[in-house]
Amino acid sequence: HYNPAFFWSKMIPADAAAKTKPSDQLQSLIDKSFGSTDEMKAAFEAKAAPGATFGSGWVWVVVNQAGDELKVVNTPNQDNPLMKGAIEDGIMFPILGLDVWEHAYYLKYQNRRPEYVSNWWNVVNWDKVSENCAYVVENHAGVPVQG
Repeated sequence: HYNPAFFWSKMIPADAAAKTKPSDQLQSLIDKSFGSTDEMKAAFEAKAAPGATFGSGWVWVVVNQAGDELKVVNTPNQDNPLMKGAIEDGIMFPILGLDVWEHAYYLKYQNRRPEYVSNWWNVVNWDKVSENCAYVVENHAGVPVQG
C-alpha cells in the first residue's frame, strides 16, 4: 500500500508540474549529493534502466538517516527503502519514488521503460517532493501516506 500511495501523491498534470521547482533546501541537497538536478535525474534514470532494476520494482530518491545527503536507490518488487534489509545502506527515507513495474507503463510505452522514466519527470510535483524532503530532514522518519 505504501509504495503506490506515495507514488501517486507526487504527480500532477504536466502544465501544473512545470510551475513547480525544488525548494532551496531540496536544491541544496541535490547539488551537494549529485552536482545538479540533471545529474540526479541521470542517476535516477540509470537505476530505473531494465538492467539495473530487473523486472518489477521501484526507484527512489532518498534522504539518509542524518538528513544531509540524497541517494538514488532501487528496490525489487514491493520493497521500499523504509524496510529493513531492502537496500544495502540500511533504512533510508524516500522523498520521490517511481513504479517501474510493467503495469505502470506498458499500455502507453510497451517495453520502452527509459522513455516512460524520461517523460515521468514532466509530471513530478517538485513542491510536494520539497515538502517530503523538509518532513524527512526535520523528523528523520518516512513520509506518511494517505489511504
